Amino acid sequence: MNTTVNAIRYALVTGGSRGIGRAICLRLAREGYSIIINYRSDSNAGAQVKAAIEAEGGKAELLPFDVCDSESVAEALTMWQNSHSGEYISVLINNAGIRQDNILSLMNNKQWHDVVNTTLTGFYNTTSLLVQKMMRKRSGRIINIASVSGMMGLPGQSNYSAAKAGLIGATKALAKELAPRGITVNAVAPGFIETDMTSDLDRTDIEKSIPAGRFGTPDEVAALVAFLVGNDASYITGQCISINGGLYT
Repeated sequence: MNTTVNAIRYALVTGGSRGIGRAICLRLAREGYSIIINYRSDSNAGAQVKAAIEAEGGKAELLPFDVCDSESVAEALTMWQNSHSGEYISVLINNAGIRQDNILSLMNNKQWHDVVNTTLTGFYNTTSLLVQKMMRKRSGRIINIASVSGMMGLPGQSNYSAAKAGLIGATKALAKELAPRGITVNAVAPGFIETDMTSDLDRTDIEKSIPAGRFGTPDEVAALVAFLVGNDASYITGQCISINGGLYT
């Protein structure tokens, strides 16, 4: 486990209680980060991730808030900052996201706005607050979890594809704003990964379309995220790196 002398490195993972977010929390804890596990409502799942990190000798805390609610985000992050005087969150993983698939002609307002708000408004609400301290410290890593759906578009996912494509665009723009301050901003675009979000899909047919012949694992995504937040990735910014078994290149 990597350590930094006389400093605690904090990493906030939104949607960190399950799936890819959970794997990222565990992996970054092994890299020496003190993990802030965000979730909206599943406190039991959040507590399980915290316990798993602590069982391996890592440090973690829970910070529930709804990324879509700007007041909730501001209240939670202000509370955290007030209780961690002199510290700051140097790594932000914008992972929170949901799927509500439907063809556009049958999609209702809620399905559109819930998906877009969770990914895009959630990114804005959290990042716009934390980036201010990163800029003053002239150091930070922001990783946005996008999707292959935002790169190639998938039928029945116009809301999800639009949200993730928007997140990729925001990544590229923000990277240019923050590079002079020593902050990198990148996106990771998973393909089909074994999580609750893909549990309702017909894997047999989908796996035939993936050159690697299988779904990826959350741990494989977490390994890529861990590289991007590390020192070896300090010259990588504004990129969207896909991890998809060859599905889209």
